[in-house]
Amino acid sequence: MGWMRGELFRRPAFLRLWAAQAVSSIGSRITRTALPVLAVLTIDASPLALGMLIAASVVPSVLVSLAMGGVVDRSRKLPILIAADLIRAAAVFSLPLAAWAGALTMAQLYVVAAVVGVGSAIFQIADNAYLPTLLEEDLLVAGNSTVEATEAVAEVVGPSAAGALIQILTAPLAVLVDAFTYLWSALLLASIRKPEVPAAVEESPSVWRDIARGFGASWGHALVRPLLLAVAASTFLHGTFAALYMIYALRNLALDVGTVGLVIAMGGVGSLVGALGTAPLSRRLGLGRAMFLFLFIAEVSGLLIPAASGPIWLALLCLFAHQLLSDGFEVAFTIQAVSLRQRVLPLDVLGRSNAAFQAVTGALLPLGALVAGQLADLIGVRTALWIGAAASAATPLFLLPLWRLGADRAPPRGGP
Repeated sequence: MGWMRGELFRRPAFLRLWAAQAVSSIGSRITRTALPVLAVLTIDASPLALGMLIAASVVPSVLVSLAMGGVVDRSRKLPILIAADLIRAAAVFSLPLAAWAGALTMAQLYVVAAVVGVGSAIFQIADNAYLPTLLEEDLLVAGNSTVEATEAVAEVVGPSAAGALIQILTAPLAVLVDAFTYLWSALLLASIRKPEVPAAVEESPSVWRDIARGFGASWGHALVRPLLLAVAASTFLHGTFAALYMIYALRNLALDVGTVGLVIAMGGVGSLVGALGTAPLSRRLGLGRAMFLFLFIAEVSGLLIPAASGPIWLALLCLFAHQLLSDGFEVAFTIQAVSLRQRVLPLDVLGRSNAAFQAVTGALLPLGALVAGQLADLIGVRTALWIGAAASAATPLFLLPLWRLGADRAPPRGGP
């Protein structure tokens, strides 16, 4: 982790942003785990209600993301980040209060899930647009690597902490911990003193114009278009695993829930390794070749899921290897892809481009899951997984136009 001793960590504004992200990331995982527990133990929710709870956390954020991209571009980013934290804190605070009063309902859980999902989407859009104002271009990869490494640690620590807190404190108090993490994040962000350059104000702003501008900037840039296509195809096909992975592991492989949880936790380990190793690999291979290789390994490793069969040790070996390879190399690809967008797109359109990417991923994942579910009903879960994994292996082909892109420097911001 040599980059942790470099120039990046002599940037006080970045350190505060990083600390805020670290605290809220762990807290968010606590709530993600505790919300279904609250629904089951407090309200006796049905499986359909739990599915609707997941939908409530995703669908509104897609719509709001499209509308907020232009707002982020025309505004100072820091107040938006702070507001997103405060809104999420207020929503989460309402849950333990209602639970203690005996008034918690599924309707309130739906609303809170939607508000937290929207707040998280806005935070991510603004955060990706804010980071280039805090760091020089040659530090963006290190900055994004640090953020993704923190997310990987949170993915391992957060669910484990949630389980312990729920057992010790009960689910309402566990959720209360998350509310305080959002408040602490807001305080850390409020302590950043580095001034932002005022954004250019467009006349007669329009949501539809903002949406068109975000997709237009992403599609119109020769280096960003391949990223958009690859991310869109990959996200849609990942819906296959989102819909069928748990069914395959629990029913086809007859694994217990604890073992599946351990397998999934290995993805956090892979993500951490991927975040730490992406920069040196990209310098060695060249940026374009590295992104192609990262995405290719991440997608091809999906074949290990339907390949998991036979003796239990062999099935687990396949699943562990998939989590390590898929999450690790996907994080490595994401870091380089986001850093490239931050370096080449004009700052006044970066928020809208971020919104376009977030809307694509938010819309195509559930659509892919729906298609995969229908396909599995027709041909079986394992066969559907083979088809989804094989198709995913072809998604890196969209990155071939970037093959000769070097790692040392990108074209100037706003260039082709």
